[in-house]
Amino acid sequence: MTDAELQEWVEELSLTRFGKAFRHEARFNPRLKTTGGRYRLDDHRIEMNPKYLPYGREVFGKIILHELCHYHLHLEGKGYRHRDREFKSLLKAVGGLRYAPGLPGQAKPAYVITCLACGKRTVRQRKMQVERYRCGLCQGMLKQERMEG
Repeated sequence: MTDAELQEWVEELSLTRFGKAFRHEARFNPRLKTTGGRYRLDDHRIEMNPKYLPYGREVFGKIILHELCHYHLHLEGKGYRHRDREFKSLLKAVGGLRYAPGLPGQAKPAYVITCLACGKRTVRQRKMQVERYRCGLCQGMLKQERMEG
């Protein structure tokens, strides 16, 4: 998919889902690492992460809808941030994704820390020295195991 095709798709989604025109630039930004897309407040441009294209048109379209929510709310002077009620309700109304799915190859949790007394389980990416810590609930001793898979 080219930047021109992306621009056309964003304009189409904006008209069909929001009933409003998208009058700025939409393009791919391969430098994005951990996010599906980005709405830039200064120039109203939408940048999309091309690494999410393999998830298919449906998921990628929902990421575009998320960015369009930021776009339209910001231009209308309403709450465009993730924490704002207006953003959450508009996102739900148009069917956009709240969070982008994880990319293949991103770090996944590798360790399970279990309390020997109460059984509370915590998942972590990094190894820790369990001898130096206690359970936050019951002060019991901890056991660390590497996750399978």
